[in-house]
Parts: sequence; structure tokens; C-alpha cells
Amino acid sequence: MTDIFTRLKQDHDRHREMLERVADTSGDTKERRESFEQLRIDVSAHANAEEQSLYAEMLARPDLQDKGRHSVAEHKEAEDYFEELVDMEFSSTGWLTRFKTLKERLEHHMNEEENEIFAAAKKDLSKAREEELARIFNERKPVEKQEVA
Repeated sequence: MTDIFTRLKQDHDRHREMLERVADTSGDTKERRESFEQLRIDVSAHANAEEQSLYAEMLARPDLQDKGRHSVAEHKEAEDYFEELVDMEFSSTGWLTRFKTLKERLEHHMNEEENEIFAAAKKDLSKAREEELARIFNERKPVEKQEVA
């Protein structure tokens, strides 16, 4: 069984690839719209499942609450960027500028989670609990829904 940290990192690696794919598009094309929508749905599903597994655990532990709250706030920030981008003209330079800001924020968030948040949480969690949290995450975001065309 995969632990929660390995499972989340797998999603992060895929999200980095998806971010690059969208960044490499131009104009209001089918490719940009489909790649962006795929990214938006997957990141949202990931954030929700992460909040219901790892972050629910962290928020229940006083020594991890601040880090948990910080990451949940960054999830909300990303959601706000996605909503803003959906309402913009996909062909505008403003769209690409805003997308690049989202990309930078998501990359920062993923790196921070992998290098700081996960390390802090690992100290408090048993291997069995890490695996249980991965099971909860996978129930909320099944692996088969993650396939990228």
C-alpha cells in the first residue's frame, strides 16, 4: 500500500506536467481549453481529497494546525485563480499572464508541501496511519480518474 505522501507526490508530478502543457498552448484553442479544464478538475479533486485526508488529520493535531491551515488557504487561493481564469477570454494576454501567476503559486504550494508540510506531518504519523490516509484520499479521488490523455 502506498502512503499518503507518496500518493500526493504522484499527483503533484502529474500536475506539474499538466501546468506545462497548458503553458505551452496559445490562443483560444480546443487544446488550451481542454488542457486547462483537465487541470482545473484534477487539482480541485486533489485539494478536496487532500483536505479530507491529510489536512483533516493535521487540523486535529495542535502542533500541525498552523501548517494545515496554511495549506488549506493556498488551496482556496488556487481555486480563486481557476474561477477567475474560467471567466476570462482564453485568447487574451491577460489570461496567459494570470495563468502564469496560478502556475507559479501552484508550484510554490506543491514544493512547500513536499519539502516542509509533509516532513512535519511525517514526524507525527505512524506508517499504518500514513497508509490509512492514502486509502481515504483514494476513496475521494480514485486513481482511475487521474489519467491524462
